[in-house]
Amino acid sequence: MIEIFGKPQCPFCDKAKALCEREGYEYTYKSLGTDFGREEMIEMFPTARTFPQIKVDGEAIGGYQQLEEWHDKDWNDK
Repeated sequence: MIEIFGKPQCPFCDKAKALCEREGYEYTYKSLGTDFGREEMIEMFPTARTFPQIKVDGEAIGGYQQLEEWHDKDWNDK
Protein backbone atom coordinates (compact mmCIF):
# COMPACT_ATOMS: atom_id res chain seq x y z
CA MET A 1 0.00 0.00 0.00
CA ILE A 2 1.30 3.43 -0.97
CA GLU A 3 0.52 6.52 1.09
CA ILE A 4 1.11 9.91 -0.52
CA PHE A 5 1.26 12.92 1.79
CA GLY A 6 0.91 16.02 -0.32
CA LYS A 7 -0.36 19.57 -0.47
CA PRO A 8 -2.70 21.46 -2.81
CA GLN A 9 -1.30 22.69 -6.14
CA CYS A 10 1.75 20.43 -5.96
CA PRO A 11 2.81 19.16 -9.40
CA PHE A 12 4.93 16.33 -7.99
CA CYS A 13 2.03 15.22 -5.79
CA ASP A 14 -0.11 15.04 -8.93
CA LYS A 15 2.62 13.09 -10.73
CA ALA A 16 2.84 10.60 -7.85
CA LYS A 17 -0.93 10.03 -7.93
CA ALA A 18 -0.86 9.68 -11.72
CA LEU A 19 1.94 7.08 -11.57
CA CYS A 20 -0.04 5.03 -9.04
CA GLU A 21 -3.22 5.24 -11.11
CA ARG A 22 -1.43 4.42 -14.37
CA GLU A 23 0.31 1.38 -12.86
CA GLY A 24 -2.69 0.16 -10.85
CA TYR A 25 -1.04 0.59 -7.46
CA GLU A 26 -3.32 0.77 -4.44
CA TYR A 27 -2.72 4.13 -2.78
CA THR A 28 -4.18 6.75 -0.49
CA TYR A 29 -3.64 10.47 -0.83
CA LYS A 30 -3.61 12.73 2.21
CA SER A 31 -3.57 16.49 1.89
CA LEU A 32 -1.85 19.01 4.18
CA GLY A 33 -4.40 21.10 6.01
CA THR A 34 -7.22 18.61 5.43
CA ASP A 35 -5.94 15.19 6.48
CA PHE A 36 -2.89 16.19 8.51
CA GLY A 37 -1.14 19.29 9.87
CA ARG A 38 2.41 20.57 9.81
CA GLU A 39 3.18 19.15 13.26
CA GLU A 40 2.06 15.67 12.16
CA MET A 41 4.17 16.05 9.03
CA ILE A 42 7.26 16.86 11.09
CA GLU A 43 6.59 13.87 13.36
CA MET A 44 6.15 11.45 10.44
CA PHE A 45 8.93 12.85 8.23
CA PRO A 46 11.38 14.77 10.47
CA THR A 47 13.94 15.42 7.72
CA ALA A 48 11.50 16.16 4.89
CA ARG A 49 11.64 19.56 3.24
CA THR A 50 9.53 18.94 0.12
CA PHE A 51 6.23 17.47 -1.02
CA PRO A 52 5.07 14.86 -1.57
CA GLN A 53 6.37 12.50 1.09
CA ILE A 54 5.59 8.88 0.36
CA LYS A 55 5.37 5.67 2.37
CA VAL A 56 5.34 2.19 0.83
CA ASP A 57 4.08 -0.53 3.15
CA GLY A 58 4.54 1.83 6.10
CA GLU A 59 8.16 2.71 5.27
CA ALA A 60 9.02 6.27 4.28
CA ILE A 61 10.81 6.22 0.93
CA GLY A 62 11.03 9.95 0.13
CA GLY A 63 9.36 11.95 -2.61
CA TYR A 64 8.23 11.52 -6.19
CA GLN A 65 11.70 10.67 -7.52
CA GLN A 66 12.07 7.87 -4.97
CA LEU A 67 8.61 6.57 -5.93
CA GLU A 68 9.75 6.41 -9.56
CA GLU A 69 12.91 4.56 -8.50
CA TRP A 70 10.84 2.14 -6.41
CA HIS A 71 8.52 1.55 -9.36
CA ASP A 72 11.44 0.97 -11.74
CA LYS A 73 13.05 -1.51 -9.33
CA ASP A 74 9.70 -3.27 -8.73
CA TRP A 75 9.10 -3.47 -12.48
CA ASN A 76 12.60 -4.81 -13.19
CA ASP A 77 12.30 -7.43 -10.43
CA LYS A 78 9.23 -8.98 -12.09
